[in-house]
Amino acid sequence: MNDADVSKQIQQMVRFIRQEAEEKANEISVSAEEEFNIEKLQIVEAEKKKIRQEYERKQKQVEVRKKIEYSMQLNASRIKVLQAQDDLVNAMREAASKDLLNVSHHKFHQHHNYSGLLKGLIVQGLLRLKEPSVLMRCRKEDLHIVESVLDDAKAEYAEKAKVHEPEVVVDTIHLPSGPSHDDPHALSW
Repeated sequence: MNDADVSKQIQQMVRFIRQEAEEKANEISVSAEEEFNIEKLQIVEAEKKKIRQEYERKQKQVEVRKKIEYSMQLNASRIKVLQAQDDLVNAMREAASKDLLNVSHHKFHQHHNYSGLLKGLIVQGLLRLKEPSVLMRCRKEDLHIVESVLDDAKAEYAEKAKVHEPEVVVDTIHLPSGPSHDDPHALSW
């Protein structure tokens, strides 16, 4: 082998080694590109997931705020309704107390309307209590009217409740007298 053949063989070996190195470099480059793309895709997906989670968290916060606001508005409207009902009840109570004051002070005690009112109140009280024995109090000035309508009230109660007539004892302790026209606000509830 002479120098030219050796040089030629060395050149051939260098080309072969270079070609192998270029192929290996290409493989490494392609592999690195693939790994880069995979890692980039994973990072992008992870960030997308974070963004979705953040969006869902904020959406839930908005929904919670909406529910709280709705609940507050609902409570406010309920309070308004209750206040309106309370105002109506107070107005009715005031009107009833004025009417009762008029009824009790205009000498309706002897009149049929007042005795009918007392009888109805006794029946209503018995229906509410539903007891076989009741102790009842009344005003001293109403005692004779109460005693006059008591038997009819007991009979009406027994008929409505479909029970035996209850024992009703009129207490010897009397309720206080009603207010006068001079002081209509003295009526206590």
